[in-house]
Amino acid sequence: MLLAALYCLLWTFQTSAGHFPRACASSKNLIEKECCPPWGGDGSPCGQLSGRGSCQDILLSKAPLGPQFPFTGVDERESWPSVFYNRTCQCFGNFMGFNCGSCMFGFQGPNCTERRLLVRRNIFDLSVPEKNKFLAYLTLAKHTISPDFVIPTGTYGQMNNGSTPMFSDINIYDLFVWMHYYVSRDTLLGDSEVWRDIDFAHEAPGFLPWHRLFLLVL
Repeated sequence: MLLAALYCLLWTFQTSAGHFPRACASSKNLIEKECCPPWGGDGSPCGQLSGRGSCQDILLSKAPLGPQFPFTGVDERESWPSVFYNRTCQCFGNFMGFNCGSCMFGFQGPNCTERRLLVRRNIFDLSVPEKNKFLAYLTLAKHTISPDFVIPTGTYGQMNNGSTPMFSDINIYDLFVWMHYYVSRDTLLGDSEVWRDIDFAHEAPGFLPWHRLFLLVL
């Protein structure tokens, strides 16, 4: 299924903290279609020298498309992220992130070997100080530009196949708003035509894993 395949690609790309790492938004990255930024810890792409990951070709699903999307090559979310990048960081062990600089969900520490238990709590069970702290962090996120990710303001074609990057800064809170919009918006067919009978995150097997991933990233 297309949606299940999309989820798998989002998971392996680990961008799913955001669609476009700031470090991969240059014309060089887009023209070469490679997003393998160096990890700050050792300066090597994907932290390869430290065994965190390596730059590899992305693997696309060969599953047939569903009948709800009778197009090919009209939506940049098809076979994501191959329209923009053919090579990305593939992280090893408990490492994750666009440059393998983060720990996989449930782990922490310098080598991502320490278990980290996260508990999802009902907001109605929070104390007043806890609620105030939660709201304060949301406010902070609304007023803090994401240091790691940017959003596109045009398609790959409008970027002249990568030679003219079109990206914009976004605050951390709105980045999550954008992620949800980007994965579920209608397909733009050109000449003001849209295809509304597809949702790349909902109404199919991608619904559950997409929302779990979205929540974990948040």
